[in-house]
Amino acid sequence: MKIEYFGHSCFRVTSENGVRWVSDPYTQVGYELPKDFFADFVTVSHGHFDHNYVDGVKDSKHIFNTIEDFSYNGAQGSVIKCFHDDKKGALRGENLIFKVDIDGVIFCHLGDLGELCSDVLINKIGKVNVLMVPIGGRYTIDAKQAKEYINALQPNVIIPMHYKPMDGTINITDATDFLNSIDKKHLQYVGKELTIDKHTLLSEKLKVLYMEK
Repeated sequence: MKIEYFGHSCFRVTSENGVRWVSDPYTQVGYELPKDFFADFVTVSHGHFDHNYVDGVKDSKHIFNTIEDFSYNGAQGSVIKCFHDDKKGALRGENLIFKVDIDGVIFCHLGDLGELCSDVLINKIGKVNVLMVPIGGRYTIDAKQAKEYINALQPNVIIPMHYKPMDGTINITDATDFLNSIDKKHLQYVGKELTIDKHTLLSEKLKVLYMEK
């Protein structure tokens, strides 16, 4: 399978049979999505401009943005409702967490999760193989809070997202604090695209893949 990172919270995962899932396409963040950006289905964690720019995705046959489980051509998705802030949504409303099983690998995209880590939410999320976790703070959990989710969920692989690159305009922090908190033996810099065998991925343990857009 292939995992691509386009910055902010936007990924594209391509299954072994070519099904393409895009998460949280953006606009107005200081950089742009590719002009020819294709997907078979798109998930949207919430209705903010930097997460719901579905017009930037071509050929998408389905858009999933509600709290309903779904399936598409072998991919199975489940949705968990949570909050965009630590005030039970009073500041920024709700957020959707998407778990998508592709080729037997369970991806979990936390969207703009702002809710503090709790046993209740961890139990709702359940088993995760690849965790896409925000680390930039201000509008989401920060680096320290992200580590709490990682420690509780114990995924095979962690991919940080929603941090500020040099050309970003959103007022969030960069990845420095998070990367400095990771034991270097668990950290791998892989660039913006990774092709990986699912068996190799599932054999990892708390591996952090830092993907630069």
